[in-house]
Amino acid sequence: MEQSNHLFPIFLKLEKLRLLIVGGGYIGLEKLEAVVNNSPATAITLVGITVSNEIKAIAAKHSSIKIVEKPYHISDLDEKDLVIAAVNDIELATIITQDAQSKGILINAADKPDLCDFYLGSIVKKGHLKIAISTNGKSPTVAKRLKETFNEFIPNELDDVLNNMSLIRNKLKGDFSNKITQLNNITKVMVNTAETEQKEVEKRWKKVASWLLFAFFFMFFGHLVLSYIPFQDILTTGKNIASQIDDKFYWMIVAGFVAQLVDGALGMGYGVTCTTILLSLGVNLAAISGSIHTAEMFSSGASGYSHYKFGNVNKKLFKALLIPGIVGAIVGAYLLYKFGDEYAPYVRPILALYTLLLGVRILIVAFRKKQKNAKVKRVGWLAGAGGFLDSFGGGGWGPLVTSTLIAKGRTPKYVIGSVSLSEFFVTLASAITFFSLLGISHWQVIVGLILGGLAAAPLAAKLSGKLPLKTMFIGVGTMVIIWSLRILVKAISGLM
Repeated sequence: MEQSNHLFPIFLKLEKLRLLIVGGGYIGLEKLEAVVNNSPATAITLVGITVSNEIKAIAAKHSSIKIVEKPYHISDLDEKDLVIAAVNDIELATIITQDAQSKGILINAADKPDLCDFYLGSIVKKGHLKIAISTNGKSPTVAKRLKETFNEFIPNELDDVLNNMSLIRNKLKGDFSNKITQLNNITKVMVNTAETEQKEVEKRWKKVASWLLFAFFFMFFGHLVLSYIPFQDILTTGKNIASQIDDKFYWMIVAGFVAQLVDGALGMGYGVTCTTILLSLGVNLAAISGSIHTAEMFSSGASGYSHYKFGNVNKKLFKALLIPGIVGAIVGAYLLYKFGDEYAPYVRPILALYTLLLGVRILIVAFRKKQKNAKVKRVGWLAGAGGFLDSFGGGGWGPLVTSTLIAKGRTPKYVIGSVSLSEFFVTLASAITFFSLLGISHWQVIVGLILGGLAAAPLAAKLSGKLPLKTMFIGVGTMVIIWSLRILVKAISGLM
C-alpha cells in the first residue's frame, strides 16, 4: 500500500477539556504557548521539577493555568482529558505514555512520534481562519516553514472577508444546495477580481522598472560614447580605452560577483563589501558611492527580477519601502557630493567606522535568536534611513533594513526578496543623482562591478533561503569588520 498521511484532522474545543502538561523547561514553554495562543481559557495543569520563569509569567496572566513544581506521578493524570509530555527524558516520556494509555487518556509526547496518540501541528491563525499543518511526524521543520509561508501570504484583512461572508450567508434564501451555489458565485467573483488587480499591479511595476532602466542605460551609454569614442579615430580610441584598463577592472569583476552573491542570498552586503574595498584603494568618496550605485543598479535589477520570478517578494512590504528609500537615497547622495571631497580626511574614517558598525550588526543578527513575528512600525522611516546611509556611506541598505525586518521575526526569504527588489529603485535614484552631479568616473570599476554582479544575481536568488544563513552572516560580518579596521587604522595614522 502506498504510504500517505492517515491522520484525521479535527479542531477541538480545548477550553471544555482538562489538559496536563509535564515539563517545565523550554519544551514545556513551547507547548504551553501553543495552547494559550489558540485556546487561552483552557484549564491547564503544568507539572515539573523546576518550572521556568517564562512559564510562570504566562501562568500569572491566566487564572486557568495551575503550576505544580514536583516530579511527575501517575496521580497527576486524575481527572485529565489530554496529556502533553514535554520532556527530553525518553524513559519518563515512555512511563507517562503507558500511564495515560492505561487510563484511556490521549497523549502527545514531544519529538517522539511513536509514543503519540495525536500530534500538535503548526498553526496558521488569521482572525477566525485557522489552518493546521501536519507532516505525519516526519518533519516539524517543514511544517514550520509552511506556516511562515502562509502567514506571509494570507492578508490580515481576510478576517473582515469572513465576517462579511457570514453576514451574506445569513441573508441568503433557499435550501442548502441553493445557498452553496450562491456563495460559490460570490467568492468566484472575488477571486477573479483579486487575480485581475494583481496582474495589473505586476504589469504596471514591470513597465515602470523597464522604462527607468532603459532611460538610464541610454544616459550611461550616451555619456560613455561621447566621452571616450571620438568617431574620427575609433580604432585608436579603442586601443586607448584598453590601455586604461588596469588590475582594478579584473578585481572588480570578482568583487562584483562575490558582493552580489552575498547580497542576493542574504539581502545585504553588496554596498558595504564594495565600499570597504574601494576605501582601501583610496578612491574618491563620492566616486565610491556613485560607482557602486551605478553598478549595483544593474545587478540589483537582475537580482530583484530573479527574486520576483522565484516568488520571494511580499508586494505590501515592497510598496512600504519604495518611496521613503528613494527619498533617503537622493538626500544622502547630494550631501556626500557636497561635503565628501572638502572633508575627505575626516569623512573617510567616519565611513570606515560606519562600515565597521554594519559588520558588527551583521554578526549580532547572526547570533540573535529568532523572535516571534512582530509588526514592524515606521517601515517608511526605516527605509528612508537605509536609503540615506546607503548613498552617503556607500552601503547599508541591506544591513540596516533587512536585518531589522528579520530581527522582528519576518520570514527571511520574503524580506530578502522584497528588500532586493526595492533596492533596484533606491540604487537607481542614487545613481541618477550621482550621475547628474559627477558624470561617470572610474568607468572600469563600474563595468567590472556590473559584469560580476549580473553573473551572480540569478545564482544568488536561487540560493536564497537554502544556504546556512548563520554561517553566511558570520562570514560576511567578519570580513567587513576586518576590512573596516584596516581602513580605519590607515586613515587615523594618516591624520596623525
